Amino acid sequence: MKKASQRLLSLDAFRGFTIASMLLVNNPGDWAHLYAPLDHAKWNGWTFTDWIFPFFVFISGIAMTMSLSARARARGANRTDLLLRTLRRGATIIAIGWLLNYIPYFNLAHVRIPGVLQRIGLCTMLTAPLAIWLGWRAQALVGVALMALYSAIQLLVPVPDAAGVVHAGLLEPGADVGAFVDRTLLGAHLWVQSKTWDPEGLLSTLPAVASQIAGLLAGHWLASERPAADKAMGYMIGGLLLLWAASIGDFWLMPINKSLWTPPYVLLMAGWACLVFGSFYWLLDAQPYAVARARLARLVRPLQVLGVNALFLFALSGLVAKMMGYIKIDGRSLHAVVYAPFAASGLAPINASLAYAIAFVAVMYACAWGLWKRGIVVKV
Repeated sequence: MKKASQRLLSLDAFRGFTIASMLLVNNPGDWAHLYAPLDHAKWNGWTFTDWIFPFFVFISGIAMTMSLSARARARGANRTDLLLRTLRRGATIIAIGWLLNYIPYFNLAHVRIPGVLQRIGLCTMLTAPLAIWLGWRAQALVGVALMALYSAIQLLVPVPDAAGVVHAGLLEPGADVGAFVDRTLLGAHLWVQSKTWDPEGLLSTLPAVASQIAGLLAGHWLASERPAADKAMGYMIGGLLLLWAASIGDFWLMPINKSLWTPPYVLLMAGWACLVFGSFYWLLDAQPYAVARARLARLVRPLQVLGVNALFLFALSGLVAKMMGYIKIDGRSLHAVVYAPFAASGLAPINASLAYAIAFVAVMYACAWGLWKRGIVVKV
């Protein structure tokens, strides 16, 4: 644990917005009663919920540019040491994610190997050399190359689906190349709800790295010597151009699909990330009115509190949710016991489910606030 230091308010607020959204959508009272934006798209397409994971990856890319790239270019920098430290951090994140999958059943034969934290850790490890040794142009070329390679593999390579029928370019659940790779290499260690494919599978890590590279590029723009207002405008224009490119890709190349992390999905989510972060940046760091900035800073303080310990809250919330499902009281799960007053409150089932999710966010915020008051930032 480290004491909090001077940080970019807009980036912390953006990170806090993302973790608050994740806590909300991951912890409903009843999964059978959800507002549509608070659930993933069933397959192709996207919802508000599909913003969250790529936003984390994008934010990680910005942070890597602001830390790794700057330190790598400093006089006397030991780039190999920077790489090794970042690889250790990525491996630690992967280990935490795997441990959360392992708890509470401790079943090595069927524990899920992929996961959200595993993908974040793996993307961190794969992106680190790019952040340390390459400039923004080379990074952009690598990102485009990864998306092109992934598209070619998915559209051109014939593989058997879960039933053994061979297809090429069939982007349906369990039928794409990524699903075949996951079944072949991971076997029984896939997402339990699908069993034949995994939304955080191995092959789709390629375009996920492209999402992190988008964050690297956004970080380069942030670190440039341009006026702050120009930077904010650049995020707005860049975000709109990426949305336009995503629409073209969705029509001509591959559908927007979070589970496959298709290139149009990369472009769409990078576009939205630029727009959302650009808005935070203008309001909190770039606008010329100091009084307005100060007032807005107070308004977004809860997001800042959440943002400085986002990774810790992600892991803690996952553990708490798992244990609430595992612990039994009079034959019912602790989750069912805690949710019962919400369900009996007279609210419509969908609103009772949402109220529980909001209460869960409030509890996690209380934990974050306790760390904030002590100036503690939990890092790996």
